[in-house]
Formats: sequence, structure tokens, C-alpha cells
Amino acid sequence: MTLIPVPTTAIIIVAAGSGTRLGATAPKAFVGIDERSVLRHALDGVFAASPAQVIVVAPAGHEGDAESELLAAAGDRSDLGRVVVGGETRQQSVAAGLRALWGDITTVLVHDAARALTPPTQIDAVAEAVTADTGVIPVLPVIDTIKRVDEERIVAAVNRSELAAAQTPQGFPRALLESAYALADEVEYTDDAALFAAAGHPVRHITGSARAFKITTADDLERARQLLADMPGTVRPRGHHGIPGIAAIPRIGIGTDVHAFGGEGNLWLAGLEWPGEPALSGHSDGDAVAHAIVDALLGAAGLGDIGQHFGTSHPEYADAHADVFLSRTRELLGEAGHVIGNVSVQFQGNRPRFSSRRAEAEEALSAALGGAAVSVSATTTDGLGFTGRGEGIAVTAVALVLPQS
Repeated sequence: MTLIPVPTTAIIIVAAGSGTRLGATAPKAFVGIDERSVLRHALDGVFAASPAQVIVVAPAGHEGDAESELLAAAGDRSDLGRVVVGGETRQQSVAAGLRALWGDITTVLVHDAARALTPPTQIDAVAEAVTADTGVIPVLPVIDTIKRVDEERIVAAVNRSELAAAQTPQGFPRALLESAYALADEVEYTDDAALFAAAGHPVRHITGSARAFKITTADDLERARQLLADMPGTVRPRGHHGIPGIAAIPRIGIGTDVHAFGGEGNLWLAGLEWPGEPALSGHSDGDAVAHAIVDALLGAAGLGDIGQHFGTSHPEYADAHADVFLSRTRELLGEAGHVIGNVSVQFQGNRPRFSSRRAEAEEALSAALGGAAVSVSATTTDGLGFTGRGEGIAVTAVALVLPQS
């Protein structure tokens, strides 16, 4: 018999909210997204992450429902799970979860069940980032323009570079979190990071995921349903094969990109620098081959397009090369439960002469995609169109992605 080491990390899933703003008759955690509830999807993500003690804090009277969802999601890890009853406030519910921790636990993650589609990779990243004296939260940059208001009057703009949207799970060293809760008394904090910081302990942040949004309103619920409909096999817990009602099938995406010559410096194309060749213009390095691959992969996974993730609203990608775009795209697919099968891409243009560097380009692109098979071909248009006139390059890519097993 194989003995599984007792985990030193615990995840407290707060599922005791009423869900009033959702307009549902049942507590929010038990509202169905598809054939599975909000809580079940959250638990699927938790049990797809590294082994941890899992404590579900349920509303009074729904302990049996929570227990059923926990056992269904846990599979052969059911001995790691427990359900406790929450309090009248979120803070009281987390405190109830803390009282259920095993003695071996040194790291505690506090997770909102309402962030039901949080990728397992984000859960693991938070757990790994916690230190003996520092808490960790995942955040996303604030993209919208933020205004400070006074009733109906706009007072001033807020510098959004100083702002971030907090997500869960939030991770902490157990001893310091418990002492922070002991000091909190009757003060109610907006989240556990605020309570932890109020006790004098530092909190740092890591990058979160767009999929970890909170289901609060009916619009949020519809967004979650659409994401699941567009992305088969979104969460696949280890040891589980297939999710009823969600087909684990390969998906195909097509991407195109066009860039004109006229950029500065040397040409970058297919992940390679081409000294002496005219550069393509663009927000980054103008590598139309890499950009078409990104669009094909994102499209196959139902994750939007290159403009959404790498466009001009993301200045950090200005002048970035193919390896940055492709490696980040691979991460996005991984967070959504997909792996890359293969990519085929063709560019149309009179230059550069590609055949002598084909193998080099395919190797560079494959490496950036974590070893996925990539084939690249080139053709001309016999003098027709803007590519035939030497004004730029057009690229088409086709990508196959597969659900993670």
C-alpha cells in the first residue's frame, strides 16, 4: 500500500454566502453553472491542484449538500476533505475553517467558492509563494479608467498603475494568520489579506487569472456558463477522466496576421532575427508568424484573440519577441485546461528566403511552445497583391489543442 504524505497546506473554501445579488433561491455555492454547481466547479479546481487538506465552510442547513459535492469532486482524495458550518459573516466563516485545520498544516489558503473557475495552476502558485512571514494574493491589473466621484460629480481620475484587482485563493503562514484572526475582534475586513496586513504582516502579490473572476451577479453566472460552453474539459482533476456533459474533444483554431514592412531595425520573423532584411512594423517586433500562431491557439481554446491579451493596452509587450508571446500563450492555455497538439503555419511574401532557416525557425517556435510540434512553410503570390509587390507579409496558422488528461 502506498502511503500519501500528510499535506502541510490547507485550502479553506468559503461557501457560506447567501447569493442575494445573484437573485437565486438557493445559496450561491449551490446554484448550477451547467450540470455542476458553483461549489462543485470550485472543488474540481482545488482537487486538480496539489494535494491539500480541503475544508468547505457551508451555510447552516446545507452541510449535507456540501458534503455530497465534496465527495464527488474528491474521488480517491476524500480523506482530505471536511465540511464545517460557517458564521454570519465571511470572517466568522473563515475562523470556523481555521478551527478545523490539522496539526501538520503550516500554509493556509482561503478561497472563495464564487471564484469557481480559478485554474489549478493559480492555486498551486499561491501556495508555493507563501513564506514563513509573508502572505500572498493573486491580482490582475486594473484596465478600466477609474474615477473618484462625489455623488454625481466626477472628482478626479485615479492612477490605475497603482491599483490591482485582488482574487483568491489568498495564502498565508498558518501561525500568523491565526494570530491575526485572534486580534481582529469585531473589526470586519474586506478580505483576509487586509486582516493579515492590519496585524502588521507583509503581503505581496503574484499574477492572477482572468478565469478567477467572482460570480456575484446574473451576468457573472452567464459569463461562467459561456466560458464552460466554449472550453470543453476546462477543469480535469487528477485521476478523473471525463466530465459528464462536457466533451473532451480536440479543438482547432485558425489565426491570420498581416504586417507591412517599415519597422525599425532588423526583421524578426518566425522567432528568428534576419539581419539585413527590412523590418515589419507593429506594436511589438512585427513577427507576423508568431502572432498568427498566437491567434490560432487562443481561438482554438476559446480565449479571445491576440489584441485582448497582448495589444496596445498591454505596454509590457512592446518590442517583445516571439518567445515571449508564445510562452505566455502556452501558459494561458494551460490555465484553461488545454495542451497544444501541433501548429501549422504558412506565410506569403517575397522575402526573406526562408528554406535555409526552416528547421531553425521550427525549433525556436516549438521551444517557445513547450515542445509542441510546429511546421512552417513559405510561398509567394506570383507578384499579385501587396505581398507580391513586396509591401508586407501575410500569414495563416492552424492550431490543434487538446484537453489536459
